[in-house]
Amino acid sequence: MIKQIPNYLTMFRIASVVVVYLSFYVAAPLGHWLAVSVFVLGAITDFLDGYLARKFDALSDFGRMFDPIADKLMVLICLVMLVSSGVITSAHLPAALIIIAREILVSGMREFLNGHAVTLPVSTLAKYKTSLQMVALACLLAGPSGEAVVPGLLTFGFAMLWLSTLLTVITGYDYLRASLRHLRSQS
Repeated sequence: MIKQIPNYLTMFRIASVVVVYLSFYVAAPLGHWLAVSVFVLGAITDFLDGYLARKFDALSDFGRMFDPIADKLMVLICLVMLVSSGVITSAHLPAALIIIAREILVSGMREFLNGHAVTLPVSTLAKYKTSLQMVALACLLAGPSGEAVVPGLLTFGFAMLWLSTLLTVITGYDYLRASLRHLRSQS
């Protein structure tokens, strides 16, 4: 039973994307705080999922497939929501677009290489990137409601968004180089 917990946490994260989305459009401040709460809970379960899977040797095909999907769904949908609601303005839109493009590119590379029995392991730097993205998105999801409680929260959120974008570019480049190296070695 304990070996199934990481899979349940992954399923929870996928379902929580819908709850974050719906909560975000409930009238502020309640909607913003609900979205942030569910988002943070999802981020915590992402950490727990990986920790428990390694601790109890509960790695599974389900987890290998759906864990990155859950992460990408949460990040991409939150970015789109924040852009569409005007929280992420045109000044910060390049950061959101770079993150979205990288996530799609790396997912495509992983899928392609998986067909050649090659895996791209997640780097430590990519884990830091994900952590910074989660912090940035939590701050930005709080929006004006968060800014009213913690002045400067949006500024901090945007700083974390840009820092995570820098790591996004670096890790995306690293994955691209690793992918090309695998392809060349197979030629």
